[in-house]
Amino acid sequence: MAIDRFIPEMWGAKLLLELRKSLVYGQDGVINRDYEGDILQCGDTVKIHSFGPISVFDYVKNTDMQPPETLSDNEVTLTVDQQDAFNFQIDDIDRAQQTPKILADAMADAAYRLADSADQYIAGMYAQAGQTIGTDSAPIELTSDNLYDTLVDMYTALASGNAPADSRWVILPPWAYALLLKDKERFIGIGAPGQSAVYNGLIGRAAGFTILQSNNVPLVGANSKILAGTAAAWSFASQITSVEAYRPEKRFSDAVKGLHVYGGKVTRPECLVCLTAAKG
Repeated sequence: MAIDRFIPEMWGAKLLLELRKSLVYGQDGVINRDYEGDILQCGDTVKIHSFGPISVFDYVKNTDMQPPETLSDNEVTLTVDQQDAFNFQIDDIDRAQQTPKILADAMADAAYRLADSADQYIAGMYAQAGQTIGTDSAPIELTSDNLYDTLVDMYTALASGNAPADSRWVILPPWAYALLLKDKERFIGIGAPGQSAVYNGLIGRAAGFTILQSNNVPLVGANSKILAGTAAAWSFASQITSVEAYRPEKRFSDAVKGLHVYGGKVTRPECLVCLTAAKG
């Protein structure tokens, strides 16, 4: 591929597509991306405003109402403070011996690596969860007999925080999913009636949750930090700010480099619950 045929806008769009396909924690339906269009570069901040609950009172006919209340304002800041980059080259000799789509394959792999890094960053936000079950010193030892009941406890915790009931999810590591598979009476796998939403990592439903699986569930020692919640609990924003093709001065090769900036914020911690779990 001649370097003068490289179109940065086309590669940038391809890269974003691959990122969305690879994310589990960062996908729509798990975390909201409402403020993504407001960022341009690392260091950007987004002010997220909310207001407190509105008071409701008894109305008495032919009686003056109380003066209108002033809404209380709350502001949190989402800061784009994470930066990941890639920079690779393909030697002209190697390129001549490979299939024409080698650069596209390399770009797809770069996108996957960026996605995996961002996914791990989002998973690490478990520490901001407003509700916890188990601790590092006293983890919940999960077995095929108690995993479903533990999921019910997590669901109950979210209900106490008024988390939206119609979009609750939980992300399990593979070993916990294996335990759930053994509970054939209560676990509803993919393809069961009523399963409508399509998620990356989707494996089924149980205890009122959409069950997702990820290898990026954080580990602290031997304990897994299993997160459950709704997209209303947190926000994620990312942007591919630059994709450039160039010819390295001292090489006969085509090179491509790119920069991905992103950041996240838990805005409703009561809508996230973190289970510290160990293999029983």
